[in-house]
Amino acid sequence: MRLRNLHTFLTVARLGSFHSAATQLHASQPAISARIAALEDELNVQLFVRDKRGTHLTPRGTQLLPYAEKLVAISREMKAQLVDDAPERGVLRIGIVDTLAHLWLSKLLAIWHEQHPLIAYELISDTTASLINQLNASELDLVLMVADEHPLPAFVTEPLCSYAQCWVGSSALGQERSIRGLGDLRDRPVLSFPRGTRPWRHLQKLFEPLGDQAPVVHTCSSVASLLTLVEQGVGIAFLPEPLVATGVNEGRLKVLERLPAAPALNFCCAWRLDDDRILPRLLSATAREMINDIPEHETLSC
Repeated sequence: MRLRNLHTFLTVARLGSFHSAATQLHASQPAISARIAALEDELNVQLFVRDKRGTHLTPRGTQLLPYAEKLVAISREMKAQLVDDAPERGVLRIGIVDTLAHLWLSKLLAIWHEQHPLIAYELISDTTASLINQLNASELDLVLMVADEHPLPAFVTEPLCSYAQCWVGSSALGQERSIRGLGDLRDRPVLSFPRGTRPWRHLQKLFEPLGDQAPVVHTCSSVASLLTLVEQGVGIAFLPEPLVATGVNEGRLKVLERLPAAPALNFCCAWRLDDDRILPRLLSATAREMINDIPEHETLSC
């Protein structure tokens, strides 16, 4: 039985609303409903009834309430004991790749601040290679990055999420109608992440057979700038789907489906193996839980 589902159950019961619980827990309403449904399936009982007056506990829900309160209280007490030797005030240095910063950073900071209100966060947005170097030099305490292709024996790494990648162009220019394969890209700039990143390396390998006919690749470290450049028709881009989902669903971007697909881009959390503090582990666990509550903007409706 997941403590997160019990905590969600208590929040819905206290607020009397799935919508209000979603707002307080920084999650989508479908995610809250899914947690309650999972708990009901596990216990094989109905916990809430919704009617015109609102959301109310069933008799079984009322029966569960004191047990859930005890379990969540024990969990909080256990965490408090484990972090008792951590400083009440301090600074945690966090590195994050721009893709995850663009998608998640505001929500993550809100949750982290709620859970650890006396900790200040120093945030660095950079490429994975640079973040690994900074973590290796003890200049960062926790990084959220693209999962490395090779083992990193000096670090603890835990999987975070995985995103498919796709080609997109400006809907205003109708670029998708004239692009049927890689050979049609020779006269169009391609926009990608900085040199040496996983997507950039994939493009270099993909374009290698084209030789002198390969398209020019412009690189940029800012996700926001890449999206703007694509929408304005400067070039086409190869980006993770969640980054372009809003633009595609709102009709500003168009997926170029005839171009070859690529392996998904995997992300992870990492911290130094010799760091025995509990806080990086707690923040990593929170990030995994939040990101796995997949929000609506991650789905392409194309």
